[in-house]
Amino acid sequence: MTKKTGGELIVEALKANGVKRVSCVPGESYLAVLDALYESGIETLVCRQEGGAAMMADCWGRLTGEPGICMVTRGPGATNASAGLHIARQDSIPMILFIGQVARDMREREAFQEVEYRRALTEYAKWVGEIDDARRIPEFVTRAFAVATSGRPGPVVLSLPEDMLTDIVEAPAALPYTAVESHPGRSQIAAFETLLRNAERPMFILGGTRWTDEAIAGIQDFASRFKLPVGCSFRRQMLFDHMHPSYAGDVGIGINPSLAKEIKEADLLVLIGSRMSEMPSSSYTLIDIPYPKQKLVHVFPDPGELGRMYRPDLAICSGPAEFVEALKDLEAPAAPIWAERKSAMHDAYLRWSTPPKSGPGDVQMGPVMEWIEANTADDTIFTNGAGNYATWVHRFHRFRKFRTQAAPTSGSMGYGLPAAVAAKQLYPEREVVCFAGDGCFMMHGQEFATAMRYNLPIIVIVINNGIYGTIRMHQEREYPGRVSATGLTNPDFADLARAYGGHGETVGKTEEFADAFQRARASGKPSIIEIKLDPEAITPARTLSEIAAASRNG
Repeated sequence: MTKKTGGELIVEALKANGVKRVSCVPGESYLAVLDALYESGIETLVCRQEGGAAMMADCWGRLTGEPGICMVTRGPGATNASAGLHIARQDSIPMILFIGQVARDMREREAFQEVEYRRALTEYAKWVGEIDDARRIPEFVTRAFAVATSGRPGPVVLSLPEDMLTDIVEAPAALPYTAVESHPGRSQIAAFETLLRNAERPMFILGGTRWTDEAIAGIQDFASRFKLPVGCSFRRQMLFDHMHPSYAGDVGIGINPSLAKEIKEADLLVLIGSRMSEMPSSSYTLIDIPYPKQKLVHVFPDPGELGRMYRPDLAICSGPAEFVEALKDLEAPAAPIWAERKSAMHDAYLRWSTPPKSGPGDVQMGPVMEWIEANTADDTIFTNGAGNYATWVHRFHRFRKFRTQAAPTSGSMGYGLPAAVAAKQLYPEREVVCFAGDGCFMMHGQEFATAMRYNLPIIVIVINNGIYGTIRMHQEREYPGRVSATGLTNPDFADLARAYGGHGETVGKTEEFADAFQRARASGKPSIIEIKLDPEAITPARTLSEIAAASRNG
């Protein structure tokens, strides 16, 4: 044991737990930590707003399974970061947010930027702690990693009083946390096998986190051997190869009606890693609460979730990777009766995911998506935030590999750009494409400066229709013709990219897109491609005017 400052002990504990990078916006409340990072070997990404910094940490956790680390200052820094904290909580992403705090002798006075985080952020995190004694830093940080990754993963918040960080104390050397894993029992696997062999219309839905490359390969092998139909929960499409003959489609917003019908009519539904919350369950209409019509097998790593909404016939408290590993030795039936149904469901998915050729306006997103599909590698990482524009990615991009998707199941706008920055920093050898609407981009567009600072050549496709599109769509459906609070005034996004020192392109016609993308790729710079999209092209199937007319006609 040697004497070190609290700041040094924080960084020592991060290194002991394998941390290689942190995102931050600096603040005077944690200068001692910033100083300890100076020669630590940990890469520090300096961001332009704390929400973007937290979203970057979320993306690292999302793509690696290890906690992403974010550091922000007290008060407004922390409240800004809460946007990314909420995403990590709803999306089950391991993340640790360190927040500078007022000095211990100033607490409870409403000192400068003071917030009591143990009260304010409880709904946003699995655990919120404050370190009063620097000697306990190894204990608190080790616990933070364990909590963030155990059961249902999620974010942890640690508050760091400014004066605690400058205390010089003796403390034990930090050790890495021990992962907590849950496994299915033999009797549970036997019961699962019996349910599956007695089924005629089984359906598997994958979701959540704690997946691994080996687990993805394992579930695809299992689906091949048993000829089973498999869907992926909302914004978890990267969990299964879309061109695999067992893939049945995305169980999310705007679900293929034929897939929704198959889920409702299944006689055995197997949820692996998925909570099946509001979005993937089509507002809780696919599965009855509390007693599903389908026989239900629910595999989830947190016992608190099993039976919370849906009463399962078989509840298995297990991580998805451990459950899939236990399936390896099951013997497939020679000629499963559901094989033909599986093939029909995959064919229906291929038809559903084929983009339309035409639509209103001079830019047709269907051909744009076809070009992207034909001209990007299978390991390209796609990121996005929230908005109707995201339908073009989620419905028409066919994900082939794990760790290629970063999108918030919480529906948070502004996520795509900071996630793209984080993904490119994590995988510099891979292409990263961010989709953003004009409203979505402006939420955290300043992180384009972060991409420039660290020479991260992402390609951002801004789909500009001049409106908050999703809200306008709902508005036309519920209050047709009464447009309120959904119009936007935007910059020239291509010029904005150039102003930062990046590459900018503007696409006003479909045929301009391919060359614009190739020039952006060849530039070697962070790039923005602005697509001027007619606001009538609000969905692949119906225009704004058609939605409003249908509402007027009842």
